[in-house]
Amino acid sequence: MSAELIVVNGPLAGTRFPLGRGEVLIGRAPNSQIVLTEPDVGWRHCQIRPHGARFVIVDLRSSAGTYVNGMRSAERWLEDRDQIGIGKTILMYRSGEAIAATEVAPVATVADTKPVLLGACSLVFLFRALAAAVGEGQSRLLEGQILRLVSDLMPAKEGLLLLGTSCGELIASFRGCASQYQSDFAPALGRVCEEGAFEDPSAGIVAVPLYISGALHGALAVRVPDRETGALTAHLETLTAVASLASVGFEANQEVEALKAENALLQEQIAVSTGIVGNSPIIRRLLELVDRVAPRDTTVLITGESGTGKELIARALHYKSPRHERAFVAVNCAALTETLFESELFGHEKGAFTGAISQKKGRFERAQGGTIFLDEVGELAPSLQAKLLRVLQQREFERVGGTQPYPLDIRVIAATNRDLTEDVREGRFREDLYHRLNVVTLDSPPLRDRKEDVPLLAHYFLQRSAERCKRQVLGLSPEAEEIITQYSWPGNVRELENAMERAVVLGVSDWVLPEDLPETLLDAAPRDAGAKYHHSVGQAKREAILDAYVQGNGDYKQAAKLLGLHPNYLLRLVRNLALREEINRSLASAASR
Repeated sequence: MSAELIVVNGPLAGTRFPLGRGEVLIGRAPNSQIVLTEPDVGWRHCQIRPHGARFVIVDLRSSAGTYVNGMRSAERWLEDRDQIGIGKTILMYRSGEAIAATEVAPVATVADTKPVLLGACSLVFLFRALAAAVGEGQSRLLEGQILRLVSDLMPAKEGLLLLGTSCGELIASFRGCASQYQSDFAPALGRVCEEGAFEDPSAGIVAVPLYISGALHGALAVRVPDRETGALTAHLETLTAVASLASVGFEANQEVEALKAENALLQEQIAVSTGIVGNSPIIRRLLELVDRVAPRDTTVLITGESGTGKELIARALHYKSPRHERAFVAVNCAALTETLFESELFGHEKGAFTGAISQKKGRFERAQGGTIFLDEVGELAPSLQAKLLRVLQQREFERVGGTQPYPLDIRVIAATNRDLTEDVREGRFREDLYHRLNVVTLDSPPLRDRKEDVPLLAHYFLQRSAERCKRQVLGLSPEAEEIITQYSWPGNVRELENAMERAVVLGVSDWVLPEDLPETLLDAAPRDAGAKYHHSVGQAKREAILDAYVQGNGDYKQAAKLLGLHPNYLLRLVRNLALREEINRSLASAASR
């Protein structure tokens, strides 16, 4: 007997295609031996070629791919009962020997074919469930897939799948959709709850219960045109097998939902432990990048202004990486002098230099298997940059005073608030080290670019400070929240954290009031915000600054001297109070007089 392909799912379900000595082309092309019109199928999708008594399937570089037993295959020998997935069509390969054996032993046909058919159908159901059950409403999507599977297997006139943990819940669910079905389905639901699987020849209905973890979870009922007892019994066996598959699907669905809830809780715990708090689009985008980069063992350079939380991002990358169970070691490169650099990073042997009374492990060695975070890497002196580059390139180091090289298995994350490209251009930073560190760049946004996160961060820092100080603070007053939202936060998150801690320490109310905030915030507050007293003080400061600029002929250093302020502090006040345009107008008015 010749081999053949049997379509077990898809528009051509039930069709048989014999395989002879010639090649069989499968695709959307009209001259294909097997024409599949689905949009996912390529014009010339795949080909089955004979080699003696065997056949090989070859994918013709289709975009959607050809799958054999669920695995994408470019070329593969076919074995008996292999299931071939092309788009939404599933074909089962039967070898000539297997078909001949079936012809010789017809008694075994039913017993042999039914497991094959159910196996093929279970694979079809799995494909459909995995493809469809994504996101919200998984149970409803699974219901649809189960009813489609029943219609593929049985000559069903109509089918009903209801979910519920008791007969009352099933009847209530049926009443909610009774207009779609005949009323004789209602008694069937009652019998399912009492008797389990049963067949009703008078109504042509077969029905089975759905169980999850041994408890009733629903019912599956189908009306068929053939009401003979033998046929109903066969349909009942098929429906029981489908119900078993459905139970597995619903159990998997529940497990996925539980895993999603657990994952969401873990993500929340990671956010709290790392301190990355915020819901603005720029922070959500940053966290998405962290999720994508963390599992990859690549070097990351984090850029951003001082106080924006670059170390928090580095810790998040570590906690979400496969190295999270090993050490996270932070190094402040700005604090390393040339004499301490090698000893601090690479360690030293006993007696390596005066004062080395014992062996010491360096930061790199303590981070073995984990992550090392090089903070403010742009502050390293050129000579130290060369030593660091060699270690990163060779991935090994030697302790000071030692001769044995030690291999390095670490992930490197660096951070800087400098413009390293400008430093490279001006020769202050080695270009080769810059390219070694700058594999993936993450930018830590300043707080002024994510003002919608300011109240959320403020409440987070208030809660932490209140716990440390053992004080009850309910939150920010509306006036205080408006002030902190309007402020530009040149010191970024670190300045906000300090402001909230100050408010907790100095405040006397259960709510943070404007007078609990630092003076710089009150100076920059809008004219209609805060108490009248603070508005008056702020106005007086504005007028004093304008007069000082006029007297100093626009020289900010002279104006600062007249006011008794540091020039940098005066520039900050001008920026926070938005006085630049008023200063220019005052200077122009004074010059015209």
